[in-house]
Amino acid sequence: MKKILPLFSYLFHPIFISVYAALLYFFFNGEFFSTKEQLFVLLQITIVTVCLPVLFLFLLRSLKKLDSLMAFEVSQRKIPLILQCFLIIILVRKNITIDRYFELHFFFLGALMSTLLALILVFVKVKASLHLLAMSSLTVFAIGLSIYHQTGSLVTIAFLVLMNGFVASSRLELNAHTPKELVIGFLLGSIPQLLLLILWL
Repeated sequence: MKKILPLFSYLFHPIFISVYAALLYFFFNGEFFSTKEQLFVLLQITIVTVCLPVLFLFLLRSLKKLDSLMAFEVSQRKIPLILQCFLIIILVRKNITIDRYFELHFFFLGALMSTLLALILVFVKVKASLHLLAMSSLTVFAIGLSIYHQTGSLVTIAFLVLMNGFVASSRLELNAHTPKELVIGFLLGSIPQLLLLILWL
């Protein structure tokens, strides 16, 4: 099990969560969009939230500004988090607009709020688990979608709750976080999403 646990840190790395959220969104709303549009939106989100950050992280690593793609050190998180904020702003202003992708727009607004809070904590030298931040955001979003569409997707929600546990265990196994940092990350991810549920449910 100890050999398997680290895999969850990579499968559910924060940079993939936006793509997973988009897949969930289209799972619930697929009949309202053509396959072509769904693929186009997924491609946009993948480029903006996965490809660009990965390229930037490799650049930072080559410049010796980053020790690892996981950004273990608090001081090394400032630039990646600032970049993430700008990329999310671009998405919600230009691509994932409220009039076209209603629920997904609010997910990204919540993600922006969570990222800003994590960035503020970095400046006071408080480290939060970005993995748990991302996973808890996705879980609350899935719960919101289930309520909004009245589908009762208990299997999906149960799976995501279970994955939160595996990701938390993975981060502990890798000595990347303390239990306190995991709790902070979970709260940073879930609370903004819960607050925004009031606006779109």
